[in-house]
Amino acid sequence: MLRPTDIENLKGEKSRYAVVIGVAKRARDIADRAEQDGVILLEKPVSMAIADLTTGDYKILMSENEEDTPDEMAEIAE
Repeated sequence: MLRPTDIENLKGEKSRYAVVIGVAKRARDIADRAEQDGVILLEKPVSMAIADLTTGDYKILMSENEEDTPDEMAEIAE
């Protein structure tokens, strides 16, 4: 589960909303990839996504375009 302290640790200069969206996108990517490969996950995708972002394996990139929809605001980059 994403705890408030996890959000604060990942947040930095980003908004809380961007962190939550970024974690959700990464978790969906992990779950989709596991399903395609037929892998059974022993850990929850959200926990794995938080770990990826905490270790720096993935980063949250903010769009500078104010016209972006909220779903496009946080992108995940390796």
